[in-house]
Amino acid sequence: MSLLLRGAQVVTRLDPPQVETTDLLVEHGRIAEIKPGLTLDAATLDCRGCLVVPGNVCAHTHLYSALAGGMPYRLAPPTNFLEILQRVWWRLDRALDEPSIRASALVAGREALLAGTTTLVDHHASPNAIDGSLHIVAEALGELGIRSILAYEVTDRDGPERARAGLDENRRFLRRVAEPWYPLSRGMVGAHASFTLSAETLDAVVELARETRTGIHIHVAEDAVDQADAVARYDRHVVQRLADAGALSDRALLAHAVHLQPVEAQLILDARATIAHNPRSNMNNGVGRTPLDWLGDRVALGTDGIGADMFEEVRVAYLRRREEDLSTTPDWALARLGRGTRMAARAFEEPMLGTLAPGAPADLVVLEPSPPTELHAANLGGQWIFGLSSASVRDVLVAGTPVVRSGRLTHLDDDEVLAHAREQAERLWGRMELIDPHPFSPSRLLATAAGGS
Repeated sequence: MSLLLRGAQVVTRLDPPQVETTDLLVEHGRIAEIKPGLTLDAATLDCRGCLVVPGNVCAHTHLYSALAGGMPYRLAPPTNFLEILQRVWWRLDRALDEPSIRASALVAGREALLAGTTTLVDHHASPNAIDGSLHIVAEALGELGIRSILAYEVTDRDGPERARAGLDENRRFLRRVAEPWYPLSRGMVGAHASFTLSAETLDAVVELARETRTGIHIHVAEDAVDQADAVARYDRHVVQRLADAGALSDRALLAHAVHLQPVEAQLILDARATIAHNPRSNMNNGVGRTPLDWLGDRVALGTDGIGADMFEEVRVAYLRRREEDLSTTPDWALARLGRGTRMAARAFEEPMLGTLAPGAPADLVVLEPSPPTELHAANLGGQWIFGLSSASVRDVLVAGTPVVRSGRLTHLDDDEVLAHAREQAERLWGRMELIDPHPFSPSRLLATAAGGS
């Protein structure tokens, strides 16, 4: 398929910013040519007055949370992060079944595409429906036409059998994407967090990552409870525990990293691991602020399941950072998007992913209208923060295929996806109402370690 995008301002690169007014030809899933005044026998998309940008990457999310908006809540309000997990998310994930997993992936993927996000890095959990869960997610996202990097969250909080099942699910999925069953999906080895992982399970996670030559996707020091547990059980902080176990590498993805010590930040930098910073989630859960000064250019941006609107996440990340340090520039925020894109590019073995240049995968977003004031490379960051939004998304291409046209999905029916999501949300909420708060707390693993079993 050939498609000519005519007359747009094109952001050919975010980090560092590059902008030009040109035509752009897409052929066989890639950018074939960028040149003003192209005259070709190809289907044409009129982009005059529009801005074309590389597709956004969400570096950490939880698609299974997509049906949680507005759900009923009958328990006492949580007073800390552990109670949020016990009373909300660890009840929701146990209520998930195959239909609700699929509906969550579809409606979350839909929201991502309509917001101009073309790659999702997901961290999945469904303790009562583990086997095949990543395949359900990959198939649903594949139907939409969005890229994904998927992992199942291995944890001991639901017992050793489910921990082994989570490992097996990661192993099965990694084999399938290597074959490849899902051209738009890749995999990682998922793990919840240090405070829900025994030494044996963490070792098994690390070994699986080594076997499959991939990275580990894990929550790190999101809350102080993670650090307190690591010190109590292992007399070391979380990142040191992960480093000692061999979990840190240049393929590792560490979500949050809020409660770090300076020495831990240095371990992350030395390993060249990626941090997924989730400012809106951190604010919502009241867990604190990621020490961005210590982490340099290793910081990408995710949403932690609060949608997939990276325009909004970039804006909040910038304003939150700016409040701490007035020397922060809008280009800092664009560079955070760029870090997530480079991680995705490596996973897909597509080094040009995230750029709009000849040979690059044609993952792009058409925004209409372009900003009302002059836009160029020097002010792109400021325009992105203060002038652009997902409300301007008109068209989206992934791997050269139109997946959104004029604000509507092309592969699936918008109305059917939403109707199915509402039906499954009601089922999910009913199942969740029958589930009590999760009994797990770090003291359980501490007692097990003390007992030597």
